Amino acid sequence: MPWGVGPGGPPFILSNGLSVLSGIRRVDAADEHLLSAPLSRASRTMPGTVVVGTQFGDEGKGKIVDVLAEASDLVVRFNGGANAGHTVQVGGEQFAFRLLPSGIIRPKVLNVIGNGVAVDPGQLLEEIDALRARGHGVQNLRVSDRAHIVMPWHKTLDELEEKAKGAGMAAGTTKRGIGPVFEDKVGRWGIRVTDLLDDIVLRKKLDAIYPVKQKVSRAFGGTDTFSLDAVYNRYRGYGDRLREFVADTSVVVHDAIRGGKSVLFEGAQGTLLCVDHGVYPYGTSSACVAGAATVGVGIGPSAIDRVVGVAKAFTSRVGEGPFPTEVDDPVASHFRERGGGEYGTVTRRPRRVGWIDLVMLRYAARVNGLTDLAVTKIDVLAGLETVQAAEAYDHFDTELRHFPANMRVLAECSPEYRDFDGWEDLPAKEWRRIAGKGFDALPKAAQAYLRWIEGEVGVPLAFVSVGRGREDTIDLRKAAAPAKAPERKATESPRKPAKTKASRRR
Repeated sequence: MPWGVGPGGPPFILSNGLSVLSGIRRVDAADEHLLSAPLSRASRTMPGTVVVGTQFGDEGKGKIVDVLAEASDLVVRFNGGANAGHTVQVGGEQFAFRLLPSGIIRPKVLNVIGNGVAVDPGQLLEEIDALRARGHGVQNLRVSDRAHIVMPWHKTLDELEEKAKGAGMAAGTTKRGIGPVFEDKVGRWGIRVTDLLDDIVLRKKLDAIYPVKQKVSRAFGGTDTFSLDAVYNRYRGYGDRLREFVADTSVVVHDAIRGGKSVLFEGAQGTLLCVDHGVYPYGTSSACVAGAATVGVGIGPSAIDRVVGVAKAFTSRVGEGPFPTEVDDPVASHFRERGGGEYGTVTRRPRRVGWIDLVMLRYAARVNGLTDLAVTKIDVLAGLETVQAAEAYDHFDTELRHFPANMRVLAECSPEYRDFDGWEDLPAKEWRRIAGKGFDALPKAAQAYLRWIEGEVGVPLAFVSVGRGREDTIDLRKAAAPAKAPERKATESPRKPAKTKASRRR
C-alpha cells in the first residue's frame, strides 16, 4: 500500500504540539486516483491559478472554480471562514458551501482548506455529513493543521462588538465569529486545528483563554457563560472526527506544484471586502486579494502565474458601507429576482444591488494583478431597455477614476454612467444553447457591453456565465484567436462619452 498525500505529495504529518510527529496517514485504495492521475497539458504549463472576487463577494466565484476544477488537481481555499458562501449547481443538484472548497464534488480533485481559513469545526462537520448523506464522499478533503478555530466566545463577541461600534463603524457582520477569531490570531490568543488533536495542549490553552474571554464578554455587556468542561469535551470530539482530514497542507500544496500538478486557489468574499484593500471598516477580517493565497496556504508567490477575477454583470453586497451605484427602484427588484434570488448564501439577507462599477473593477484588477476576467449573470440584465455602467465618480464636480480610501468621500460620490442598449429576454434553454455555441452567439448588445468592460478593466475576458449550471459557461479560451483586451496608452486622456450623472448622495 503506498504512502502519500494526494498528487505527488509526502506522508501526512500531524503535529500535536509536543512532538515532531504524532501520526502518518496511510493513503488507502480509495485515494489511489489522487496519486496516479495523469498530468494535463494545462497542469504542466500553469501550476498556480488564483480565483478572486472583484466586487463585494457573491460574484459567482464558486461556479468559476467548479468549472476550472475540471482541469485541476487541487482546489485550495485560502481565506475567510463560514461567513463566506459559495454556490455550485451541477445538473439538478445545488450545493451551498461555507467552508468546503468548491471543487469538493469532483472526487478526482484534492480539496484543501488552508491555514488562512477560520475553521468552525461544527459547521465543517455539518457540511461533510450533508455531502455524505447526498451520496458524495469527502475522502478528497484535507484541512491545515495551522488553521485557527472558531470558539463559542467568538460568536458572542462578534455580536457584542458590533453593538458597541454603533452606526458608522459596525460592518454588518454575519455574526459567525470570524472577526474575533482573526483578532485572537494576531493577538496570539488563538486555538488551532492541531490543538484539537492534542488533549493536553487543548486543555492548557482553554484554562488560560477561557477566564479572559469571559471577562471581555462581560465588559461588553454580555451575559453568556461558557462551561469550560463542556467546551473542552465538545472540541476534543471535533478533533477526533476531523483527524482523518488534518495535514500539513503547506507541504501538500508545495509538493503538488513542484510535481507539476495544477493547483487552483479559491478566494472567499471579494476585493472590496478585504481588510487591507476594501471599504474599511465595512468589510471582512481577512485579506481577500490574490496575494493572500501565498500566506493563507504557505507557498511562495512564484507558485502563482494566473489570477482570474470574477465580476457580476451588475453589483451586489450585504452589510453596511458606501455603495455608489446602488439602486432601490424597480431595477433593484429586477436584479434580485432575475438573479436567482439575490440573497446572502449564509445569512439569507436581501443583497443591496446596483449597476456595475468600473472604478471598482479597475481597482480590483490592479491590486490583484488580474490576468483573466470572468463575467457572470449576463443573462440577468436581459429584458432591460437600457443597461448602465459607472466608468467614473463625480465628487463635487471633480472626476475620480481611482477608488478612494476615504469612506466619507466615497459616500459623497455620484457615479458617472455610460448607457448601453439592452438586449432581449430569453428562456433558460436558449441561454444554454448560446453558451454551447460561444461568445459570438450572444446578443450583439450584450457582446458590446462585455467588450467595453474588458477594455475598461484592461484584462482579457476569459469566461462569460449565462446561467447557474456548469454548462451555462462560455469559455473564451477555447475560441480560435480570441479578441485581446485593448490597452489604453498612458498618455491618452480618458474618453468623454455621453454620460448620465446620478444624483449625488450627501
